[in-house]
Amino acid sequence: MASLSRALRVASTRPRLSWTRGPVLRNLSGQAGPTTEKSVPYQRTLKDAQGPSAVAQGPSRPLPSTASVVVIGGGSLGCQTLYHLAKLGVGGAVLLERERLTSGTTWHTAGLLWQLRPSDVEVELLAHTRRVVSRDLEEETGLHTGWIQNGGLFIASNRQRLDEYKRLMSLGKAYGVESHVLSPAETKALYPLMNVGDLYGTLYVPHDGTMDPAGMCTALTRAATARGAQVIENCPVTDICVRTDDFGVRRVAAVETEHGSIQTPCVVNCAGVWASSVGRMAGVKVPLVAMHHAYVVTERIEGIQNMPNVRDHDASVYLRLQGDALSVGGYEANPIFWEEVSDKFAFGLFDLDWDVFTQHIEGAIHRVPVLEKTGVKSTVCGPESFTPDHKPLMGEAPELRGFFLGCGFNSAGMMLGGGCGQELAHWIIHGRPEKDMYSYDIRRFHPLLTDHRRWVRERSHESYAKNYSVVFPHDEPLAGRNMRTDALHEELLARGCVFQERQGWERPGWFTPKGTAPIKKECLACRGAAAVFNMSYFGKFYLVGLDARKAADWLFSADVSRPPGSTVYTCMLNHRGGTESDLTVSRLAPTPQASALAPAFEGDGYYLAVGGAVAQHNWCHISSVLQDQKFRCQLIDSSEDLGMISIQGPASRAILQEVLDADLSDEAFPFSSHQLVRAAGHLVRAMRLSFVGELGWELHVPRLACVPVYQAVMAAGTKHGLVNAGYRAIDSLSIEKGYRHWHADLRPDDSPLEAGLAFTCKLKSAVPFLGREALEKQRAEGLRRRLVCFTVDEKVPMFGLEAIWRNGQVVGHIRRADFGFAIDKTIAYGYIRNPSGQSVSLDFVQSGDYALERMGVAHPARAHLKSPFDPDNRRVKGIY
Repeated sequence: MASLSRALRVASTRPRLSWTRGPVLRNLSGQAGPTTEKSVPYQRTLKDAQGPSAVAQGPSRPLPSTASVVVIGGGSLGCQTLYHLAKLGVGGAVLLERERLTSGTTWHTAGLLWQLRPSDVEVELLAHTRRVVSRDLEEETGLHTGWIQNGGLFIASNRQRLDEYKRLMSLGKAYGVESHVLSPAETKALYPLMNVGDLYGTLYVPHDGTMDPAGMCTALTRAATARGAQVIENCPVTDICVRTDDFGVRRVAAVETEHGSIQTPCVVNCAGVWASSVGRMAGVKVPLVAMHHAYVVTERIEGIQNMPNVRDHDASVYLRLQGDALSVGGYEANPIFWEEVSDKFAFGLFDLDWDVFTQHIEGAIHRVPVLEKTGVKSTVCGPESFTPDHKPLMGEAPELRGFFLGCGFNSAGMMLGGGCGQELAHWIIHGRPEKDMYSYDIRRFHPLLTDHRRWVRERSHESYAKNYSVVFPHDEPLAGRNMRTDALHEELLARGCVFQERQGWERPGWFTPKGTAPIKKECLACRGAAAVFNMSYFGKFYLVGLDARKAADWLFSADVSRPPGSTVYTCMLNHRGGTESDLTVSRLAPTPQASALAPAFEGDGYYLAVGGAVAQHNWCHISSVLQDQKFRCQLIDSSEDLGMISIQGPASRAILQEVLDADLSDEAFPFSSHQLVRAAGHLVRAMRLSFVGELGWELHVPRLACVPVYQAVMAAGTKHGLVNAGYRAIDSLSIEKGYRHWHADLRPDDSPLEAGLAFTCKLKSAVPFLGREALEKQRAEGLRRRLVCFTVDEKVPMFGLEAIWRNGQVVGHIRRADFGFAIDKTIAYGYIRNPSGQSVSLDFVQSGDYALERMGVAHPARAHLKSPFDPDNRRVKGIY
């Protein structure tokens, strides 16, 4: 028996091993290495312990010839997805597992469930998982899932970490998650074996707990098969058959196995570490990597019984209660990649690399000193899949209709599995999930990134290493940078630009000509004179063709079929009335001659400008709708070919009048219109628009003309006080004016009516559009929630997730917050509900007494029905 302290000494004297060292696979019955045994800390697993692998014996039951859905992979996500499909009434769903249920990764997972994470959507997903494993499954099947509710304890050994936990506590109040911030003394009373000498405090969540993989998967599949689903083990998938329909769209046709084929229109890839291999069968890129993830199980510890699970982020260690012992693991800065993923791997484990694991031992012994003299019962080092942004991969693959992903869960598949399995089932049945799953949607990644193996590897490595880092509001990745740069990148870099990264694009964050971050200066310059924003990373699409008008009428909530030269701000909705995007759509005149600013087309044409971070999501949404409705038109991506320079502020007209060969008066160039003009001798498309609430124009410029046009603008603006500004300024200016940010104020589960964007919906017309019926029903029944603007007079920083109190009750949480420098106040937006369950009327909003809770402290707030800055929109019209 080895002790943790001995393992630490051995690791410190051993020559350091290269992190690229190849893994050594070990069988459970193989040589023990540095420990006496290699077994997971569960009473049982679902593997067959007798003789050779059961795969050679053939499938556990005959294959059906057809299936409505085929789920590949019998781990946590596969079983949860099958269960939820069956529960939602899908008949004939089949789960195929190449070995036995839980093989690969699920069987050796730690099985922890923490209810609080820095994401409102994830809090909801975790809550559903907890309901399934702690209540629903046992009621349905009579089987115990292995759920143990012993609580969770987050450790804060510095002030910033404690502040982060206080933010989680405030968010938890909006969702009914009980949590308490404890002092070091209170923590010691709760967990007597803990060293609290260096603690600032802890966050205690009493209803956290652990799950048993075998018990959970047994109960899930028992419940699913009782509703008509089938589970077939020992049946490896060898190929995905694809057909191309009459419109050239690739669709799933069948699944091939070693024992026959199953005709199906829908496949769900829940293969975990092996998901990339399954994706290649279908021609689908799955951006994940496989890494070693380890923990050790201690011998018995006197006094540890009934203690909560512990997560010490700063020491990068977790301590999971295992009866009268602990499982000790974490996330290291130098993880080991599994370079060659073996198809034969099932219930095996890797040898534990003590050199890599050492930091977790150090952290564990420091936090619970009794571990220094505690023996190691077993080591567990198995494969886990990790993604570039540490978020799962879900949804329908853009390359293949009917091919869904449910993989890449970054060792959180057990805890997120219930919520994600339910959302995947909704996605498959209804075409979209119930909740906002954009952060998980595979369509968030541009193909340039998913096809770049080094980018996937480097970003996944960084995300793994930073998993326990403090979540700062404006943190930026360091790995995988400069993947996509626009024509002005070097020009702005020379002028002191600090860049942000969004889906591979480098976009201006702020400018530091003197070494500081003058966000306030940029904002006030825009309000007082003018600012130039490089928005070239925006997505720029053309929708053209014989059915383009029909497509535009159906896709866009606003009436965009206006005369050529008009530009309309609109939303795109899903069938539930949720907002898939907000964008501007400009009507084009037909032209037989292609140019850098418009393709040649017959019929109708529209130019679409969408946020660069969500451009791929927009592209996929539009493409899917065009395919489903069989519209005869083209969607053309010109994002890389065009730049976008925005000049905003009171002096913008005077500046641009020196650069453009056009009359910029209100009569000649009204708001929400566009024209082809010349700027410094180059043909550009000028649009009179604003995203910051000022008089301004956007110049959409061919890539080769971006630098000379930008330089001409800067030269003309010198005497007018023109400054460069970045997206941090846009964030502040836009929230001050009340303009919405998609995926912050506005998400796929928010309707335009709830978000105060009813003006973008052509409900007064008779024209049908996607989502119209849902909006009409919502309007008739009354809004159950509403987006409200709040201001706080105290100068306290807020960033989102703060709880909203109304008359002493929590009614919601903040989605987005920033500081408004023109009004000199903190501004925040969040959705509120009526605790009575009734609709949220304007009277209800106005009659409340509000406070916003930040890190456990409530700050008085004022609710606004209109933007507190320029509510009459005079400045956009050029009236100063």
